[in-house]
Amino acid sequence: MKLSTLYSCALLLCGWSTLANAGPKADISQLESEFNAAYAANDLDKYFGYYSDDAILWFPEGRTDIPSYKKEWTEFIKSGGRILAGTVSDLHVRFSPQGDTAIASYLLHLKTQETDKKVTDEVFQETDVWFKAAESWKITHVHYSPAATPHK
Repeated sequence: MKLSTLYSCALLLCGWSTLANAGPKADISQLESEFNAAYAANDLDKYFGYYSDDAILWFPEGRTDIPSYKKEWTEFIKSGGRILAGTVSDLHVRFSPQGDTAIASYLLHLKTQETDKKVTDEVFQETDVWFKAAESWKITHVHYSPAATPHK
């Protein structure tokens, strides 16, 4: 009797632990989905709303900040460039022990129309670091680079 009660309590605690972690992971997965959908839809206001004002961004061209990136990306869109499609795959989410930092890494398959109307089809590796402050998650760091081409 004691052993079955102890076993039942252990299973219950394990279940609660899984449920507690499912909520934040689902929240970040949803935020990543919304963030990348805004990017793919070229919705600049919504897209930039996911970033903290002091975010640091590492792109293939080097490190930048939000004001510089916002200016560059807005000019790209106004000049006729745009994202035609964006698909996220292989999403992994990890959390700090305090639960106030989430790291999401994934592959981002993009079709982009350049300003000269040329269409590119590329895959990128992206890592987004989210901080939770005042009950709101914001992206504070991004690392974005081309994914290696698979060997044939």
